Amino acid sequence: MSRRASTDDEHVTIRDVAARAGVSATTVSRVIKGDYPVAASTKARVLRAMRELDYVVNVHARALSGEGTKMVAFVLEDVTGPSFAYVARGVEQQATAEGRLCMVCTTHGDPARELAVVEAMREQRADAVILVGGGSLDDAYVERMTHFAHALDKAGSRLVLCGRPPLGVDVPTTVVEYDNEGGAFAMTSYLLSQGHRTIALLGADAPDHASTTKRDRVRGFVRAHEAFGVPHDPALLIPSGFDRADGYEQTKRLLSLGSSFTAVFAATDMVAIGVVAALREAGLSVPDDVSVAGYDDIPFAADMSPGLTTVRIPTEELGRTAVRLALHREERQHVVLGTHIVVRDSVRPPARRPVEGRGAASHR
Repeated sequence: MSRRASTDDEHVTIRDVAARAGVSATTVSRVIKGDYPVAASTKARVLRAMRELDYVVNVHARALSGEGTKMVAFVLEDVTGPSFAYVARGVEQQATAEGRLCMVCTTHGDPARELAVVEAMREQRADAVILVGGGSLDDAYVERMTHFAHALDKAGSRLVLCGRPPLGVDVPTTVVEYDNEGGAFAMTSYLLSQGHRTIALLGADAPDHASTTKRDRVRGFVRAHEAFGVPHDPALLIPSGFDRADGYEQTKRLLSLGSSFTAVFAATDMVAIGVVAALREAGLSVPDDVSVAGYDDIPFAADMSPGLTTVRIPTEELGRTAVRLALHREERQHVVLGTHIVVRDSVRPPARRPVEGRGAASHR
């Protein structure tokens, strides 16, 4: 007698499918796994029974049996960030090509949440856990993430650091980073070569939110000044987040402090958009009064008015490479992709004396 379809309160099991198809539970398991030859007619009966009973494979049971979930986890701060979105597209494209599902997890910039997500993905037995963007410099965080890297490796999975440096020499990770410091060095050098001597960097580390991304961009900024023999003003290293609101608020603050500057190097293109808005609100022209540069080269950077001079990151390539290397470990497991500056109209040589904020005695 055929078994009736399950109700919402019932959980269909392999035994239920076997009874409906008139085969053993072992045969059903073999059809699901696809790891053992099953006669075509028998396989068809099993698949029909699964459809009729609306049977869903228990991924937790499969993970416990050592099969894994055929999934890569993509962990990032915020899905609304344009540069993150393009890294995500690269991850998803390569994951699909490799026959993997892609799970997206957000951390909202909270290192503790990031650690919790990594632990959860380890329990799910994801084939790879890809962390995108800068990592925390906190010692406890680094120690805990190092522990997870070893645990994932032992379980046959992989921790992937995408857009951030390695955790250490002997830590089993896949690292796909870009020349973050080099990009900041190149852009700062370009601004200095244009004659700028008072450059504000919006995107320095805040004491309570130090990250590898900000650290390396500050290093590139400082190194360029040293190479040109131009001292940098520590007061122009402004802590900032990575979105438009941060650029807007910190530029208003910079103007109110009375700091003198002829150019602003923004931590991201989104920050640069906020910078331009604040400068215009203050009656200043870009680039006539202040030059502005960004970092990322998101698609609408070219559509800004004026077009934004920025550092290009190979975002989609980062994502694709991260997945490919994690799943094919015979390849080199540490890759550094290049960056380069894209020159548009938001930067020109300073035509006037440095802009002075409202707090300066000499301001207007």
